[in-house]
This record gives sequence, C-alpha cells and structure tokens, in this order.
Amino acid sequence: MSERATKRERDERSESTEHHGQNHDPDRAPTEVTSGAAAVVRALENADVAAAFGVQGGAIMPVYDELYESSVRHVTMAHEQGASHAADAYGVVKGDPGVCLVTSGPGVTNTITGIADANMDSDAMLTLAGQVPTGMVGSDAFQETDTIGVTAPITKHNYFPSSPDTVGDDVGEALALSEVGRPGPTVVDLPKDVTGGETAREPGPPRVPETSVPQMEADADALHLAARAVERAEKPVCLFGGGIIKADACEEARKFATENGVPVVTTMPGIGSFPEGDDLCLSWAGMHGTGYANMAITHADLLIAVGTRFDDRLTGGVDTFAPEAEVVHIDIDPAEISKNVHADYPLIGDAGIVLGQLMDELERAPDAREWREQCRTWQEEYPMTYATPEDEALKPQFVVEAFDEATADDTIVTTGVGQHQMWASQFWEFSEPRTWVSSHGLGTMGYGLPAAIGARLAADQMGEDDRTVVCFDGDGSFLMTMQELSVAVREEMDITIAVLNNEYIGMVRQWQDAFFDGRRMAADYNWIPEFDKLAEAFGARGWRVDAYDEVADTVSEALAYDGPSVIDFHVDPEENVYPMVTSGGANGQFALTEDQL
Repeated sequence: MSERATKRERDERSESTEHHGQNHDPDRAPTEVTSGAAAVVRALENADVAAAFGVQGGAIMPVYDELYESSVRHVTMAHEQGASHAADAYGVVKGDPGVCLVTSGPGVTNTITGIADANMDSDAMLTLAGQVPTGMVGSDAFQETDTIGVTAPITKHNYFPSSPDTVGDDVGEALALSEVGRPGPTVVDLPKDVTGGETAREPGPPRVPETSVPQMEADADALHLAARAVERAEKPVCLFGGGIIKADACEEARKFATENGVPVVTTMPGIGSFPEGDDLCLSWAGMHGTGYANMAITHADLLIAVGTRFDDRLTGGVDTFAPEAEVVHIDIDPAEISKNVHADYPLIGDAGIVLGQLMDELERAPDAREWREQCRTWQEEYPMTYATPEDEALKPQFVVEAFDEATADDTIVTTGVGQHQMWASQFWEFSEPRTWVSSHGLGTMGYGLPAAIGARLAADQMGEDDRTVVCFDGDGSFLMTMQELSVAVREEMDITIAVLNNEYIGMVRQWQDAFFDGRRMAADYNWIPEFDKLAEAFGARGWRVDAYDEVADTVSEALAYDGPSVIDFHVDPEENVYPMVTSGGANGQFALTEDQL
C-alpha cells in the first residue's frame, strides 16, 4: 500500500496545481472590473462565494482567466457531472449555494444530471456555462448547445446575458434566487462575446427579483384552524421533510415536537432534522423506511407535515397514505400544497416561522400518551435487525454500524444510490442536520464520491477540518464517478470511501428476484476492477475486506489515514433491503422478507 506523499512530493504537487484553487488567498483584493468575465467573478466575490467546482473549456475560458487571481477557490474536477454533484453537496453542508463552472456544448450537457438532481432535491446551486458568441448562437457552431432550452425544465430560472455591463448583475441575481424561498438550481449561459467584452460597471450586491419574494408567515385564520386540529388529535405524527433543514428550522421543529409530545417521522431527505436517538423519533418512512414509522403514518389521525413534497417513495399509493389522518401541511412553496396529498390545513410560509406561529396559537398540547406507547410497541415489534450467520458473507449493515460506532455525531455521510444508500440511511443513527448528503428525488448513481469532495471542502472552509467525511457507495455507483478520486488525491482531501461491493446492481437484482422471476438481466457486475488496487493507482490508500474480524481494524486504520482512502468491502451478494413497501403499495403493508412481497 502506498504511503502518504512526502513533503517534497506535496510541495511539487501544489506548485503544479496552484490554480486549481489550492493556494488561492481568500483575503485577496476584489477583482477589478474591466470585462464581462471580470464582472462575473466580481459578482461571485460580492456574494461571498468561497469555492467553485468546474472543468475548463474554450467558451468559459475568459471567466477562468479572471479566476486566476480571485479569492474564490476553484477545484478542477475530472468530469462535469462530478463538478455539479460536488457543488450541490458543498451547498447542502455549508448552507450556501454551490457554484459550478463548465464550458459550452458537452461541458454543460454533462451537468444536466447534476442540475436535475439539485432541482428534484431543492438544493441551491448556480451553474455558470460558457456559450459561443451571441452572433453564432443558432448556427450549430462548434460546441454549441441550446443551454437555455435544455435547462429550462430543471431550473428555478436561467439567464442569457446580453451585455458585459449587466452580466454581473445577472450572476448576482441567479445566486440570490437559487436560495430564496424554496431553493433550487439556476443557470447563467455566458456568451463568449459578453464575457470577453469590455466594461467598467461594477455589479451590485445579489438581489432577489421582486416577483420572487416568498410568503414567510402563514395566514392567521388558517393557523387558528390548524391549531385546533392539533389540540384535538389523539394520534398525531410530525412528518419532517428536507425543507426543515433547508430553512434552518431544526431547532423550531424539535421544540414543537418535544413540547407537544408528538412522535416524529422524517422523510429520507429530512434525515437529521430530528435526533434519531430521541424517544420521540421513529426514523424515516417510505418504501424502505422503518416498519414503525410506516405504521405510525398509517394509523395517525393527524399528520403535521413540514417541508415535504409527498413524493411516491414516501407515500406509496397516495390513496392508501395516512388513510385515517387529517393533514396539516407547512411549506414555503404553494405549488406543493395538495399537489400529491390533500392538505386539510394548508399553512404557506417559512418552516421555522410557521412552526413558531403554530406553537403560539396552541392553547394546549394534544393528549397523546397512549399513542406514544403504541409507537414504542411498534418499535419493539418491527426492529431494524439483520442476521450474521458465520457461514454467510459479510453483511453490509454490519459495515455501516461499524463506521457509525467509530465516528463522531457530526460525521458527514454521503452516498451514491442503490442498496448501499438504503443501508446507510437505515443503520446509521443521525442526530444533526446537514450530515446526510445523498440523491433522493432523481436517484443518481455516482453521486457519493463527488459529493464527499464537496462536503469535505465545505467542512474545511467552515473551520471544521476535524470532521469526518464518509462516503458509502456501491460497486456500480462507484464505477460511474470513480475518476473523481484523482481530485481527492490532488487536493489531499481526508475522505473515506466504503464500497459495499456485492458485484451486482443490487437494487435491480433484488427487484428482478422479487418481480421478474429471478431473471437477472444486466445486473451482474462481477467484471468490475479491484477497487483497493484502483485506489492505490490513483494515489489513495486501498484495502480489501472479506470477513467480520477484519472490519473494525480496517475502518479504524482508514479513518486515521490523513487523506483519501477506499475500502472495498466484499459483502453478501444475496442480501436484500428490508422493510420494503412495494411500488404504489400501502405503507402499512410492508414486507420484511421476499416471500411477503
């Protein structure tokens, strides 16, 4: 196994990669505005953007030239999709919009997955895309793509600046818009003549368009009705979604649930909004959520839903979702109210503010003592357990628990998408927000590793370089973006990647066994490389683990290594994710074994 680079090697590497952003000084003077490109960079500086992720190219080159002396740290990624995921995760952890820079044509089309991912998960992110000169747009010029047309369905808004004088303001507005109200991605398409054109006009501070200012407080009459519903509830459940985390409203959410004695279920994006070790917490609900969370939702008489869009992975069949419950729905986006699940008591506004309003409106807490006992009974009846027979291969759940036990509560966990994502979310006990970073709505394989890079940089820039970043990935998911390991090595990022390697696209194999008579078509991945050796080739540390007695020591060694490391855990290829609610099924009718499907 390779050892950590010597000081001389690190110094040489730093010299050769200086303008990837490694040595940029955050205290540099603001960029002097002499061109559209300089105005773009100045707008980033005005918004206190500390980092950006990207890949160079011809059409975006004027902007990169201005970044050369900027305070903005630039991290060159191996692929544009990796850049978009890293920017996304950076924003999730730091609470500010992530920034991604790419060139025209294939540069921007390679980010489409990342932009769509951020859109589905309501993550604030700005993509700056180079474009051919204005006069060549529509001529099928080299590396031309209709960026505005391609990205319009997956952004809050996109911009096509027409002048060097205004491009800086466009960038500032795009940044501000991405995080106001319901967050989401924005795109600025930058024609090369606009960024290359001369201007001395200073861009103003980031401003949100007047038409985009959201409603922050709920209507008083609606609050009154919702409060009375809470007071008379006998079986209330708080359903906390990702919107609580994005609104920085976890404290208010925890206060509301605790002071009123209401059991808490989270959505998968809402993991970390409420401590999972708390007696009131039933973990997360949905297709692979806990049995007790799904039972609570099924039998609740009131659902206090905050910051959730009621997607199908949560609800199963909408007609059978929370069939006995009235619904209080708090959300800042009016479009989500009654879109999927009817809201009996709609409360439009900021999650934290509205929860505070609702608390003030309550005259008493609901009497839910018997209901809390029932929820505890379900926890005993449907525990999250797994078997570890000595004659079977290493169980992936055991690996997740080993990492959880070896790390602090503020550890950041990123994942790709597949069975490993489910096991990580099921068997890691989360207690803090912005520690669970994954792809939910779009379900993007390959998200985990670039997300770990973005999360690592965010933590470091927040002065939390002692925080641990762990990425759980599957063999198929890791294979999609593993080239970004070269970035982690170059930037000397302390991240640990645990590949739960079952030599399958595991979730596909599980569904094929359950619903396609075991016809395993294109799910077998026994042709993939040895990831421990691959890690060594990239300059990282690598281990292979096959047995239970190797897990603890290897985890400890990898976590202690000051740099990127990869552990290739060869786990049981036949292990399935349970509980499981069949697609479109009723949450309360979850399967615990394959023969129950």
